[in-house]
Amino acid sequence: QVQLQESGPGLVKPSQTLSLTCTVSGDSITTSQYTWSWIRQPPGKGLEWMGVIAYDGSTYFSPSLKSRTSISRDTSKNQFSLHLSSVTPEDTAVYFCNADGDARDYWGKGPQATVSS
Repeated sequence: QVQLQESGPGLVKPSQTLSLTCTVSGDSITTSQYTWSWIRQPPGKGLEWMGVIAYDGSTYFSPSLKSRTSISRDTSKNQFSLHLSSVTPEDTAVYFCNADGDARDYWGKGPQATVSS
């Protein structure tokens, strides 16, 4: 069973970069059985898919966020990270990391990240 744990700052100032890390246990992020995504949920709104990193390190992003989003990984630590630049208060949300497999998917608990001065 895959387990995911997000970590990162709970508060970020406008115009800064929000960086969150997802630590994975139970399987390797280099396995082709899963893709590894970031998904967020702003207060009172639905889920928004942000981007994904595949087993080979290739990445794909939501068109609406592509210019501000990157995803990196550290295979030695079995972690992948989200970097969202030039944040505004509209980027305040609960941020989830997700492992999507053929049979099922797994979610982290999702920390709240708040953008405020």
